[in-house]
Amino acid sequence: MSAPHRPRPGRSGGTSDRPKRGWLLGVTAATVLALDLVSKIVVVATLRGEPPVTLPGGYLWLTHARNPGAAFSFAQGATVLFSAVAAVVVVVIIRTAAKLRSTAWALALGMVLGGAAGNLVDRLFRSPGPLRGHVVDWISLRTPDGRMLFPIFNLADSGIVCGGILAVLLAVLGREMDGTRTGAGREPDPVDPPPPPAGGHVPSSGPAAELHRGEQRP
Repeated sequence: MSAPHRPRPGRSGGTSDRPKRGWLLGVTAATVLALDLVSKIVVVATLRGEPPVTLPGGYLWLTHARNPGAAFSFAQGATVLFSAVAAVVVVVIIRTAAKLRSTAWALALGMVLGGAAGNLVDRLFRSPGPLRGHVVDWISLRTPDGRMLFPIFNLADSGIVCGGILAVLLAVLGREMDGTRTGAGREPDPVDPPPPPAGGHVPSSGPAAELHRGEQRP
């Protein structure tokens, strides 16, 4: 007599059980973008042509600068190239949102998306022209005597860097965008009890006895 077939239980916590996180990506990106745009408008209106403002402690200075390059004034001669790269990044992240089910990944990609969009707005709409516009930078880390400790940056740059660091950390930890974890062991399949021995004799105890009693029940 062969043991009856028992269906295997499905894996718990599958991707279909996890809610989509595209909305969180959108909210994070919109927040970073809004903060970046508002801060740049205020900086241009109040600090353009004015001396830097030194905050208490002397290490954080607020100033107005224009950057034709990438984040933190990197590669200032490749404005058009970085405009195209930023546009591609925005499109790729938006396309990824449909399969996003990880909260941490939604936050990471949302920060990168908001930062890339913020700087892209500058490149599209600020002088000297579309795709060649200079990005407004205004956060400067310096010593109290004025020596720069770090290139001038803005909130969009901060979003890109923080989101990128979080994304790298998630990748190192094996966290996938669908909420699963790389290398996580699959739950072992249940072990079926052995069939009763030949000759019709069924033990009075043990897995085979339990199986036999189950088959005898109506």
